Amino acid sequence: MLQPGHGQSEKQQKLNVHLARTRSEIREAQRLRYRVFGEEMGAHLRGSEDGIDEDLFDPYCDHLVVTDAATGDVLGTYRILSGLTAKRLGGFYSDQEFDLARLAHLRERAVELGRSCVHPDHRSGGVIASLWAGLAQYMRRHGYEYIIGCASMSMVDGGRSAASAYARLAEKHMSPAEYRVFPRCPLPLHDLDRSASPVLPPLIKAYLRVGAWVCGEPSWDPDFNTADLLMMLSLSRVDQRYAKHFMRDAA
Repeated sequence: MLQPGHGQSEKQQKLNVHLARTRSEIREAQRLRYRVFGEEMGAHLRGSEDGIDEDLFDPYCDHLVVTDAATGDVLGTYRILSGLTAKRLGGFYSDQEFDLARLAHLRERAVELGRSCVHPDHRSGGVIASLWAGLAQYMRRHGYEYIIGCASMSMVDGGRSAASAYARLAEKHMSPAEYRVFPRCPLPLHDLDRSASPVLPPLIKAYLRVGAWVCGEPSWDPDFNTADLLMMLSLSRVDQRYAKHFMRDAA
């Protein structure tokens, strides 16, 4: 797969997607996370070293990375936590933000995605497409059926854009009631102006394109200053227009 990079034409840059194989490669993914979440978004990354985003979940996760084939630079990453591992840990990362009781019967067949980020010079689509291709291969290999994960919306305007985005999403993309989750720190939707025309973040648009649901109202994450939505995708629901793209073999 080809994707233009900084100072390169589309044909000059080849992307590879794989699980991080070494400690140093995981470190590079964590360094990218710090750049995006800590420096770009201004998140308060508790317990992280200077220049590295790391938390207690990292040692138990697989780290999917997209790299520049020529340089080895990490351009994008996803953290994957399996339901079986989360059970041993006492829960998913998302359990900190939401009551997931209605998803209890799905946990052992699910993976949780987290810490999704893409280098700021590589956000035109190729890296996120590579991440999803690698994720599809991972799901097939291990026999998982569901993907869950928090998708974040900025709160820099006090939450008005996030509230407007949720109002728009709730019209067409809500899960059935049996899959609803409940925020532990709800965004005060009724106190916010929801008349704006928000631009949805690329990650949320990627989820929606392949057929994911929004599973409830947003939760406010004060450390990241974001409004987070719990998204869920069943592989049986992958939109057929994107199934071939989503399920293609990853490099």
